[in-house]
Amino acid sequence: MSEAIKIAVFGLGSMGFGMAESLVRAGCVTYGYDPVADLQDRLVTVGGVSAEFADVAQEVSAVVVVVLNAAQVESVLFGDSNSVGVVAGLKPGAVVLSCATVAPMFAKQMQAQCADHGVLYLDSPISGGAVKARMGALSIMASGSAEAFNASRPVLDAIAEKVFVLGDTAGAGSAMKAVNQMLAGVHIAAMAEALTFGVTQGVEPETFVEVITQCAGNSWMLENRAPHIVAGDYTPHSAVNIWPKDLGIVLDAAQSAGFQAPLTTAALEQFKAAVDAGLGAEDDAAVAKVYAHAAGITLPG
Repeated sequence: MSEAIKIAVFGLGSMGFGMAESLVRAGCVTYGYDPVADLQDRLVTVGGVSAEFADVAQEVSAVVVVVLNAAQVESVLFGDSNSVGVVAGLKPGAVVLSCATVAPMFAKQMQAQCADHGVLYLDSPISGGAVKARMGALSIMASGSAEAFNASRPVLDAIAEKVFVLGDTAGAGSAMKAVNQMLAGVHIAAMAEALTFGVTQGVEPETFVEVITQCAGNSWMLENRAPHIVAGDYTPHSAVNIWPKDLGIVLDAAQSAGFQAPLTTAALEQFKAAVDAGLGAEDDAAVAKVYAHAAGITLPG
């Protein structure tokens, strides 16, 4: 019987923790690392393994990075003034799966820097939400060398329902994720605008969800997020704070391409307004509160 593969997951938030759970279920020896120590302890209770990364780095076949932004990715991989990055400790041929939403050019830079250490890199942004992360049923928009895909296969098999192979070098996966985030961010803002508009017309939020989810105006984001508003529950599954960063990446790429994106720009302004209103740590459905406040209406809860 072959020895279980050893994986390290950096970032145990709502997505990363679910992915780590899926790796445990798949029989991988799974180490988890997060600034919040309680999350590391929680992973141990579901089958994860506790160890200092420096003690296991040479045994790890893959590192999965599920953090917020490019700065955090770079800090995990290559360190900063307060830490040493993980890449320097990995054995040649180990693979990094970078799952954060980042600019395509940044993904290419990380691939090149990993290659300098003999480490493979898979540009592998994710989609599907926390529930699918726990189910091992994510969609992954991946690009990288054939060697990186082969080295990543045990991880991809454990965490993903669909893996889209988008190119043989980093950057293509992140480009597709930017397209996805453009749509997702606009759809959340549009859902919030439509739901609160409905309230001004006498349509209760519960009725909005009941009817629109069965009509042509529906979207995955509407179906997933509008119930949070109905319940008055803004426990963050995906926080408002994510969207100024993600839509900022989209608009930077659009500007570089000479492309105008007025709908994305409008959605970004609503998320920025939500952050300015102190809603950044709430579920991204809380952008509806911006519309509600401007209209003088009251939402459930």
